Amino acid sequence: MRGESDRRPNRLDDLIQAEHDMLDKLGDLPIDFEALALVSNLYRAVAAIRREFEQTVLAEVRLSWTAFTVLWVLWIWGETETRELAEEANVTKGTLTGVIDTLEKRGLVERRRRARDRRLVAVKLTDPGTLLIADVFPRFNLEEQRIAGMVTSRQRRAMVDGLRRILRELEG
Repeated sequence: MRGESDRRPNRLDDLIQAEHDMLDKLGDLPIDFEALALVSNLYRAVAAIRREFEQTVLAEVRLSWTAFTVLWVLWIWGETETRELAEEANVTKGTLTGVIDTLEKRGLVERRRRARDRRLVAVKLTDPGTLLIADVFPRFNLEEQRIAGMVTSRQRRAMVDGLRRILRELEG
């Protein structure tokens, strides 16, 4: 019998055994194992990718995943109201406030109250923020390429198509 500490697989080849263990445990329940495997492996892959980026390319410039995402959104779309920025970065406004505080202290972004409605706050990149994201993004993309290279071109296209379909359904 496996011990509690042995229950969490740490290596890719353990996943198959872990999935078999789940099937053995859940086999009598009306469970769609393929759906379970898809969603749980997707979740684990996203967490592993985020961790990999935070420990490599983002660590080099002292950015969290969320801070990088905020800088990237501002770089692509320009000055953005905090409500929209939180939505695009997929974080709460409370989390965004802390991230913006940190980025602002580093001189990478600045807040501005909207003239037409002083309750609204927009955020924009500073020149140093623009330089940082323009410098780090090519290295970020090299890491994306390395990870994407773990599957074939055909598999990548199928994954992108499938994930876009899921996003369209869930996000409307």
